[in-house]
Amino acid sequence: MDQLLEQARTIWEGEIDFEGQKLAELLTYAILSISGVIAFLAGYLTQNIYNTLYIGLGGTALTFLIVVPPWPFFNQHPQPWLPSKSSGQAWQGISIEVDGKQVS
Repeated sequence: MDQLLEQARTIWEGEIDFEGQKLAELLTYAILSISGVIAFLAGYLTQNIYNTLYIGLGGTALTFLIVVPPWPFFNQHPQPWLPSKSSGQAWQGISIEVDGKQVS
């Protein structure tokens, strides 16, 4: 039960990594472009503007369902974060350099 609750919490928090953001952006452009071309061609061939609108709206809805929820494949490369100083743990072996200066 705890494992199921942890999976639900992970999905609810909506964490995606930088590679997942890049993938989501690529999917958005690709799906909207393809559905736009298909909608235009279907509307042109049938000479019906409603076909264009419905196919375009369907493509937008499909894009929404694929991109907006934080699916697990958007978090395949999580970044390791530094521990906070207030946690009481010393940063063992971690040196941070900003503009050529050591930061503690």
